[in-house]
Formats: sequence, C-alpha cells, structure tokens
Amino acid sequence: MSFNQNASLIFSRIAQMLELLGSDRFRVNAANKASRELKALTADLEPLARAEDTKALTTHDGIGKGTAAKLIELAQSGTISEHDELATRVPAGLMEVLSIPGLGPKTVKLMWDDLKIESIADLKSEIDKGTVADLPRMGAKTIENITAAIQFMESSGDRLHLGLAMPIANRIIEYMQSIQGTIKAQYAGSLRRGEETIGDIDILIATTDPDAARDAFTTIQGVTRILASGETKSSIRYAISTENQRFKDLAVPAEIQIDLRIVPDESWGAALAYFTGSKDHNVALRKAALKQGMTLNEYGLFQSKDPEGTPIACHTEEAIYIALNLEPVAPPMRQDRGELALKEHLPLIELTDIKADLHTHTTDSDGKLSLEESATIARDRDFHTLAITDHSQSSAIANGLKPDRLRKQIKAIHDFNNSFEGLHIIAGSEVDILVDGSLDYDDDLLNELDIVVASPHAGLRAKPKQATKRLLKAICHPSVHILGHPTGRLIQRRAGLEPDITELIAAAVEHDVALEINSHWMRLDLRDTHVRAAVEAGCKIAINCDVHNASDYDNIIYGILTAQRGWLTPDQCINAWDHDRLHTWLKSKR
Repeated sequence: MSFNQNASLIFSRIAQMLELLGSDRFRVNAANKASRELKALTADLEPLARAEDTKALTTHDGIGKGTAAKLIELAQSGTISEHDELATRVPAGLMEVLSIPGLGPKTVKLMWDDLKIESIADLKSEIDKGTVADLPRMGAKTIENITAAIQFMESSGDRLHLGLAMPIANRIIEYMQSIQGTIKAQYAGSLRRGEETIGDIDILIATTDPDAARDAFTTIQGVTRILASGETKSSIRYAISTENQRFKDLAVPAEIQIDLRIVPDESWGAALAYFTGSKDHNVALRKAALKQGMTLNEYGLFQSKDPEGTPIACHTEEAIYIALNLEPVAPPMRQDRGELALKEHLPLIELTDIKADLHTHTTDSDGKLSLEESATIARDRDFHTLAITDHSQSSAIANGLKPDRLRKQIKAIHDFNNSFEGLHIIAGSEVDILVDGSLDYDDDLLNELDIVVASPHAGLRAKPKQATKRLLKAICHPSVHILGHPTGRLIQRRAGLEPDITELIAAAVEHDVALEINSHWMRLDLRDTHVRAAVEAGCKIAINCDVHNASDYDNIIYGILTAQRGWLTPDQCINAWDHDRLHTWLKSKR
C-alpha cells in the first residue's frame, strides 16, 4: 500500500473515532477532507514528508499545516499519535460494529451512548432483548437487515482477502530473502493457489543458516506473539494494522497466523508441492504415486520398497509430476477437479498475456485518474487498448453521466485518442442494468459507444429467478459487449445476486457476450467455479481491473489467479487478443 493510501485510511479512521466520541464537526470534517484528498492525489507525498517539507506538503489541496505535521510524523514513526490516542478511548469492538453494512457513526454512537453497545456480541444481545428497536429510525426491517449482515460477516470467519494477504506475504518474502544464508523463499498454501480468502500464510525457506532465518522471522516488525520456534517450523501471530484496510468499513481480522517452514534445498520442489496443496489434490497425487509403486511426501518421490532411499524426484514440482507420467499442474488448478486427468499441457492465461483493460473509470464519474493519467499507465504497461467506461446516469452516487455529458465525453475521448500515441483509447460506459433488466441509456446512445459493459449495481438482493431474468435481458441486448461483475458480490461483505450461471453462460455464448472477471480483490466476480463453467462452454471471458485509482491496475494479478483457477487460456480471454482481433469483435456488435 502506498504512503498516500495508508495516510488516507488513517485519517478516515480518525474521523470515525472523533465522530463516535462526539467531537466537534470541524475536526471530523478536517480529518475526512484530508482522507479524501490524500486518496485522490497521484503524487507520492512520502518523500516530502520524510524531508519534513511542510511548505511543499501544504501546496496540495486539503493539506494544511496540521495535516502536514501528521504526515511527517507518519513518515518518521509509522503512526500518528492522534490516531493511537483516540484508539485508547474507542473500544476496538465498537469499530467492528461500525463495519456492519448500514450502520454509520451516528447510529453506532447512539447505540454506544444509550445501550452501552461496545461489540458485535453486545449488539446481538440487545437485538435479542428488543432494546435496539426502541432507538430512533430502528424499524423491524432495519433490524432484520442488520441481523442478516452480522450473520453474513460471521459466516465469512476470520479469513483475510487475497488482495490483503498477498502484500503481507510479499513483504515477508522480500525480508527473508535479505537474511544471510537464504537460498530460496516462497509463499505456499491457499495464497499460492489464489483462493479468494486466506486463513493463514505459509512461508517456505531453504537456507544455509536456519538460526538466522528463525530469528529474523520471529522478530519481524508486526509480530504480536510467537507461537512456536522450532528447528523446522516457526509460527507467529502477525498484526494486521487497521490502517492497512483499503476500505474504511471493511471487517478485517486483527491478526493472522504466519508459519515459516525451513526445508532442505534438495527437497525444495517436493516441499513446495506438499505445502501448496490443496489437501484434496495432494491426496489424489499420493494415490497416483501408490498405483505406480511409489510413495510421495514433502521430501520427495520414492520407490515404495525403498522409502528412505534416493528420491526419484524432489528438486522441482515439475519433476514430480513428470515422474508420475502426469502433466505438471499450475498451483491455482490444484483443487482435485480433474486436473490430474489432463493429457497435454494447458496454456493458462498469464499476467503477460493481458494487452487491454476494458473497464476503467475517470474523474468524469467516480474515478481518481484523468483520461491522460489512465492512458499513460495503460501505455506504460504495453497495452494496445484502453476502454473508458464511466458510470451511467442512474449511478448518481458515482456521478454517473447524463446523456449530454456522455456524448461530450465520447467526442473528447475520440479527439484525445487521435493525439495520443502508442495506445488505442475507446469510448464506452459501464451501463447500469436496471432492476427490470433494461439498460440505463436508450439504444441510439448505446450504439454511439465503442464498448458497453453492462453491470448490476442496485437491487442485489433479488431472488435467483428474478436475478437470472434481469441479467439475461441485458445479455440479449444487441449493444452489450461485456456483462460486468455479474453477481455484484463483495467478498465477506455482500452475497450479491445468485442467478442461474448456466443460463447466463448459455445466453452469453449465443449472443457473443463476454462475462467479466472483475479483478478487484473484494469482487473476483466471476468467481473461479463460474469461470470454469464458462470455459467449458466456450464462453468469452474478460479480465478487467474496474480501475478507479492508479493502484487498481495492480489488481490484475488477482483476476489472473481467479482465471487460472477456472482453467482459462489466452484464446478465450478478450483482453489477451491482439489489437485487430479485439477491435473486429467490438465492431461486430455495431
């Protein structure tokens, strides 16, 4: 996470705690304004803060001397004392209550003041007693929604989003690689398989100095408790700083367990395969070995009659699969869903295959990048095409474009495209699919667009049949190219629609519409099982970043991992097509 993003989230949390404590509106508004401005800034303020350059910091909108001083403090100490002081006055459980969808600071403060609610457990108890219903604006339907939201959050458990776990793992890997004696270091487990949420993080290391590796790991910044420190395995509880939340109201566990396993370098491949899993895949792999008179463990593949002899294969994962007469299986595919039955190599989509992003937002709606800024990033990533798809008119909260604004934007994009070298920029829209399945613009305007991404944003609690009917109507519209984040879910936060995916896929194939994998780690929608079904049906898939900020372009890796879990190949992914093939397809629907 960038310095600006981290600072933005700290100021947002300060504003929340100030409001819960009943502080004056000036302080609350100042903190909120600082948060918004920091989030919108594209210039990195960390160098200025480290240099204590107050004058340069205050040239940016929303940053006064007080905010500048706090930014300098953050750069130097890693925290802001005002935040830490407020955190001692606001119960940690109360911030969890604030994370419940539909509950804002005013309501939570009222619950705290009148009912002494300081945790989700307290809230559930008071709901059961009926006292919450006595509070203002707490009707039966509101309480029902709160209860449902709590149940959904609790059913998600203490797992961490893929997009939050991977940066933590990468930081630890980078640190461990700097320790003397390290030969190799890699994360394994569910993280390496690209699962959407992570229960714990597994780190493997091969080293010539196990003591140095163990000491470095158990003393790394962020350790709250050492659970074990043994010869081959060490375990820690690692603090997930609340300031690292990418969304202020996202429920995130306070800590995550991280295990370090020290393995022999000569057994690296076998150990990496074993600890990557999944459990079901490993069981299937061991059964395949037994059928051939061999035994497989974390040290290697051996002859069953000589399990302590020289391994048949151990140095690399690929060597183990080959020795078993199997096609090597990529980590995201290791789910025991038929992957061991493959008879030839499956060329999965890779990060380097992506040559276009077809779902991005600019400052014309709710994005933080200008057209030129987004185009420059896309060009620097060697993309050949970028689609600008700002929100449509019904998305008032996202500053959706009315028809006259959209027509002006279309012309502006085409004019800019004619003057911008090295990238083809096309004019599109993320058009709301209204609750009756109709689209948010009339047909004439839709046909003026180079690309239409049709997405559901409202009415996401519809019954499955209603949801299916709604989305089918959008797929069948002749102007639609892509069905964006089809279920509208937010992982661990909102279940979203539950349409009949098989029907949607069949309709998408019939009407030549691509289904989107939205790469944001809170969405990953389509999910992996949907992708697999679409791939098997021959449906086109788009992998887009739904860009709002510069950092959103980096989320593509999570979309790629989800696509790999669904066995997607480049030929079926429209973002991996060359320029001419992509644009021929886009124009075919005009």
